[in-house]
Amino acid sequence: MNNSAKMSSPIPEAVNRKWLAMAGIGMGVFMGTLDGSIVNISLPTLVEQFHTNFATIQWIVLSYALMLTSMMLSIARLGDMIDKKKIYMTGLTLFTFSSLLCGMSPSVGWLIAFRALQGLGATMTSAIGIAIITEVFPPSERGRALGMMGGIVSVGIALGPALGGILIGLVGWRSIFLVNLPVGIVAVMVARNVPSSIPDHPNQRFDLVGAVILLVTLLCYALGMTWGQMMGFEETFTLILLTIAIMGLLLFLAVEMSVSEPMVDLRLFKNVLFGLNLLMGLLVFIVLSGMFIMPFFLQLVKHYPTQQVGLLMMVLPISMGLVAPGSGLLSDRFGSRGISVIGLLVIAVGCFSISTLNADTSLFGIILRLMPLGIGLGLFQSPNNSAIMGSVPRQRLGVASGLLSLSRTLGQTTGLPIMGAMFTAQVLLAGNLPAGTDITTAPTSALVSGITGTYHVAAIIILVAAAFSALALWIDSRRALES
Repeated sequence: MNNSAKMSSPIPEAVNRKWLAMAGIGMGVFMGTLDGSIVNISLPTLVEQFHTNFATIQWIVLSYALMLTSMMLSIARLGDMIDKKKIYMTGLTLFTFSSLLCGMSPSVGWLIAFRALQGLGATMTSAIGIAIITEVFPPSERGRALGMMGGIVSVGIALGPALGGILIGLVGWRSIFLVNLPVGIVAVMVARNVPSSIPDHPNQRFDLVGAVILLVTLLCYALGMTWGQMMGFEETFTLILLTIAIMGLLLFLAVEMSVSEPMVDLRLFKNVLFGLNLLMGLLVFIVLSGMFIMPFFLQLVKHYPTQQVGLLMMVLPISMGLVAPGSGLLSDRFGSRGISVIGLLVIAVGCFSISTLNADTSLFGIILRLMPLGIGLGLFQSPNNSAIMGSVPRQRLGVASGLLSLSRTLGQTTGLPIMGAMFTAQVLLAGNLPAGTDITTAPTSALVSGITGTYHVAAIIILVAAAFSALALWIDSRRALES
């Protein structure tokens, strides 16, 4: 009897460790997504508190985003070389400590610097978290686990604006950073249960040359797209940054093909399905980044107050969060390919629905048009993430997780100026307005035309992604038949 008890005891212990690891990583992911959405609502308040201007205050967001984009793959590569748990715990601790520093910042310059440090901590948790979840959960439960992570992300995004508004109103701006402290301390304690990850191939060399080239390339690209959005893409500094990024990418590919232990193993892309899944995710996040257009419609056309706009913007993450765990379970049972196709088609329906918004659309009508976007994203993201992580060998999970996170950040970095430029061009054309006109002064009909035209193009982009998803389904089916 005692012997059988001893033999059976590791099973519940492993199950407990698995879910405790999910809790620790989930809290880290929750903090990162909450922080991203909670800070945005504080920017007008911070302009007043620090007696600065909007151009300066934007760097509170930009310093965080630039660190996240430029360091993602370098951190992910380290995750394949050393214990992933050490990197994740370091990132979680750094994020929590830098939140304290942000909350104590004496000036806007210090706040921007501490936000960059916070971004480094977020990069370490974001780049490694999905890889740890993939290792801890068996393939039969991977979709369910990643679906739960998608739900956590949605809750963080949805809570951010509302919680930020309440905290700033009741306690002050410092509280939006200090709120991370109790969550971070608990997360660090719980994440200690994450199992250590011993690399399959120890004593690997870090590709320092490739890492530096990649850092400069991604930094120039992200900064160039951001600068172009603010100052114009014809501006000399913008063109220089984007030219350096293109040259850096070509140099990086050349270096990676010539070294024995590269930063990114380009052989991963020999698997066509891996590349297709990353491309689909990139296209989806390009389109989703255009949601920043919606407040212009809700405030300038519908004349809704800010609080109501914030509540309406929660429709997308809430509907995504409700669907994501279920889509993960379905992908475990029926496979990820078909569900991804369905999810993308629902997103396309959502884009076409949003394109029908007009000045007479009711509040309920707006909600009904926004919901398919969230539902489709919930259906698509978990199966797509599961397909990406399931298509790489264990010793490359770190880089795969980093590429997955990078596809999201690059999609957002690319999508913001692209979707913004399309919206602006449509508004100016419909209103017969000269270039450089502030679109907030455009007539209602022009703003409605801007929404219509932009989301027609967005729907086409998603349909292209759906075609890639259908191609992946066909390739996967052929491979299954051949085996």
